[in-house]
Amino acid sequence: MAYKYQIDLNVIPQIDVFLENGYTKEEVKMIKETGKIMQDDSIKVTATTVRIPVVGGHSESVNVEFENEFDMAEVKALLEAAPGIIVQNDDATQYYPMPLWAHEKDEVFVGRLRRDETQPKTLNMWIVSDNLRKGAATNAVQIAEYLLAKNLLG
Repeated sequence: MAYKYQIDLNVIPQIDVFLENGYTKEEVKMIKETGKIMQDDSIKVTATTVRIPVVGGHSESVNVEFENEFDMAEVKALLEAAPGIIVQNDDATQYYPMPLWAHEKDEVFVGRLRRDETQPKTLNMWIVSDNLRKGAATNAVQIAEYLLAKNLLG
């Protein structure tokens, strides 16, 4: 058995081993990757990583605190215009990202956009991608393509 507990019809709030601080190695990796990717160690992240029985994919509940107040329509428009992002955000029709829809796709799916009513200038969102397609290798290729297109490679 790969897991201590049954994974079918279950959710396991642990990926990798626990560290002395109560976080798992995967959670610490996720926290450190954000600062590394954004080249900004001042970004504060906390996480609980969870095993859920899907074919593939990463799903994240993300909470973003902005420096300034934001307009929700502007945030949604910016996400919709961003290459590689598909916004699936319609509460009335229950249209939101799910691993089932992200499977075998390169795009990142974003939805459940809403203000965090407990913190000022803060946005909650749900993000899903197929990590076997949209992972380190695909990101590296896309970054290289962007740098080439903008003549930023020396």
